[in-house]
Amino acid sequence: MSKNITPYKDSGLGKKEQVAQMFDNISGNYDSLNRVISFGIDIKWRKKVLKIVQDSQPNTILDIATGTGDLAILMAETNAKKIIGLDISAGMLEVGVKKIAERKLSQTIEMVLGDSENIPFDDNYFDAITVAFGVRNFETLEKGLAEILRVLKPNGVFVILETSVPDKTPYKQGYNFYSKNILPLIGKMFSKDNEAYGYLSESAAAFPYGEALNNILRKVGFIDVVAKPQTLGVATIYVASKK
Repeated sequence: MSKNITPYKDSGLGKKEQVAQMFDNISGNYDSLNRVISFGIDIKWRKKVLKIVQDSQPNTILDIATGTGDLAILMAETNAKKIIGLDISAGMLEVGVKKIAERKLSQTIEMVLGDSENIPFDDNYFDAITVAFGVRNFETLEKGLAEILRVLKPNGVFVILETSVPDKTPYKQGYNFYSKNILPLIGKMFSKDNEAYGYLSESAAAFPYGEALNNILRKVGFIDVVAKPQTLGVATIYVASKK
């Protein structure tokens, strides 16, 4: 990222702690607000991530920055024996645990409070690892990606779903107007945290995407890196593997 963007400009906390605090604050209405902000299209994107992971037939899956567990719950369709949802926000995990219990998936999905830059699992542990709308919240991007590489098995699949910026006119202009003006306004209307959705918008605009993120993944050590733009480029699915 070109500059260190944090949720709370005047906070004395580091980015990691600020991100945890922010998601704790918005955890109660995060799911419903996400559907509004993305017009529900994020569900379609997550299903594409599911298909990619499903094709690899994993037994163990790690969903990093799992939040309230939307993607981890979807991953149950892979028939994996164990799915771990890892997140830095206790508030988001609390919501996720309830959702998992309601769907009777508690034996398959375990929610773990933890840091993406210090993943509490052994080397070469997971067959598949996913991150949906989470890598831009890493305090140190390359450190977090290196940790993911460490716990991914050789030939395992790593899939990122993240916001990106359309390159073509007029979609780029429309996206910029929406993200800078409409998204923060919706966030302020529905969330008690006035700064959270401003941060999410600002961080999305500044985060490297497309070939820039591909190159970072390759630098860290991932192989077979591919970027798949979604919905005119407002999001991108990245697929990578490990030697």
